[in-house]
Amino acid sequence: MAELSGRRERKKLTTHQLLRSAALRLGAERCLADVTVEEIAEEADVSVRTFYDHFRSKEDAMIGFDAYRVDRLRVALVERPLGESPLDALHTVLRMMLEESSFEWPLRMKVIAKNPALLPRMFTSFIVYERAMIEAVAARTGLDPDHDLYPAVVTAVAAGALRASLTVWRARGEREDLTEIFDTAFTRVAHGLVEPDPVREREA
Repeated sequence: MAELSGRRERKKLTTHQLLRSAALRLGAERCLADVTVEEIAEEADVSVRTFYDHFRSKEDAMIGFDAYRVDRLRVALVERPLGESPLDALHTVLRMMLEESSFEWPLRMKVIAKNPALLPRMFTSFIVYERAMIEAVAARTGLDPDHDLYPAVVTAVAAGALRASLTVWRARGEREDLTEIFDTAFTRVAHGLVEPDPVREREA
């Protein structure tokens, strides 16, 4: 029974990813109003009913958060070596998740460019991930996720580094390796955000 359940979960996850990819591809090609749920389902080779088993709307399929990724983020952070600093743990896990979803980010940025109204929805999904990070950092450090400052601050630093990396990556035409920009952002944080030389900064 456990094996059957595991197989079902893997199949469900595969379908979820196919729908997400189909929605992003279509959303990157056209404006939101010109994309239908029926087209997304057809692109993923599933029924419309199956689509609604996974997403509430086409907007959620393109930009909304994935519950399984939130759980994966939380578990991966808790399982990092105890001797590792929370900031280093966040760097490692977020980098891993960026690599796993690297094909999605160019499409996601195109969707946002064509449909700026979706930007608040993307930021809302970031909040869900950030809450998971706060709770994981609190669990690692024995602190309270709501009343202690450290989990929220270290999460804000990591999330800010991620957002800044995405902004710079997009401004540079999405031609560079996003994970390398992300690593550089964390290196800057680790070194105390020393003011850089403008010439070297432009060359970096």
